Amino acid sequence: MPSLEDWAKGTFAATAGLSTLAVGLLYYGQSYLIYPSAFPPGSRTEVPTPDQYGLPYHHVELTAQDGVKLRCYLLSQAKKLPLAGATDVPFSGGLNDDEFAATRPTVIMFHGNGGNVGHRIPLAKVFYVKMRCNVLMVSYRGYGLSEGNPSEKGLKLDAQAALDYVKSHPALSQGPTVLYGQSIGGAVSIDLASRNPSAIDALILENTFLSLPNLIPSALPALGPFAFLCHQKWDSASKIHQIPHMTPVLMLSGTQDEVVPRDHMLGLWELVQKRDSKSASSVERKQKPSPRGSVPAVAIDVRSSSKFLEFPEGTHNDTCVQPGYWAAVAEFIGDLIHHKASNSE
Repeated sequence: MPSLEDWAKGTFAATAGLSTLAVGLLYYGQSYLIYPSAFPPGSRTEVPTPDQYGLPYHHVELTAQDGVKLRCYLLSQAKKLPLAGATDVPFSGGLNDDEFAATRPTVIMFHGNGGNVGHRIPLAKVFYVKMRCNVLMVSYRGYGLSEGNPSEKGLKLDAQAALDYVKSHPALSQGPTVLYGQSIGGAVSIDLASRNPSAIDALILENTFLSLPNLIPSALPALGPFAFLCHQKWDSASKIHQIPHMTPVLMLSGTQDEVVPRDHMLGLWELVQKRDSKSASSVERKQKPSPRGSVPAVAIDVRSSSKFLEFPEGTHNDTCVQPGYWAAVAEFIGDLIHHKASNSE
């Protein structure tokens, strides 16, 4: 099976060549452009499963509020994982597997706009094996084997169905809930957190954007003057302030991103900081040299534990394999677990 790096290099760049499309297609056919669920070819029928990567899992069929069925994957933790490289968790004592799973964070994964949920299994494996998180891999409507057709309204319903499932689950509901979103999945995560402010414990956002209309001038320069025709808004910039300040956000930005310009992630980070009126005095910036393979540059909001990291060599699809990426995610998850444990004492 492909490695994490092979997957990153092979991910389809959904926005390539869109600048040749007519303005009429921007308005009437934009759902096909924004949600290319059939690409790469075979994505609607050939969906890898976690067991192909040696991972135990459950098929989970969620039903969104409008009746659309979503075929998702759940990787639920067990006290002992017979997997190479699995991290040991101390003090698990005499807990059974369900009780152990209840002590671990649950990561809800929202993927980008190309491919299907199966293409992201290498990412889920890191959360599951290295960080010992439960993982719910969400398959949007119109993607993979899920029913329906994708749209902003529909994906919002899908995300809510996933969160409701986690919060009603006897084990998953007990630990912290973390949203992990890449590209458009970041917009899905921000929207879900803004509508469920008390239900989300943390967000991890990679290479996402301020809004889709704001993205058009750079993604489709010829159509920039017609950005107002974009009815799929995903206006993350207007929703950050609805997420509680004490909900930490980890932002991971590839500075060589050819799809989402760096300014979008910087703009979102500025809005994260503004959630606190004292953010200007509580921000500590640490800049380090950024040759290839270096530790990423970091900005930290000390009060909220939110962090912004830049990866100098990261592009839209390979930021997740840059040096320091998963170490930063693991540290963020570890801090969240420690914070939750301290508050419960």
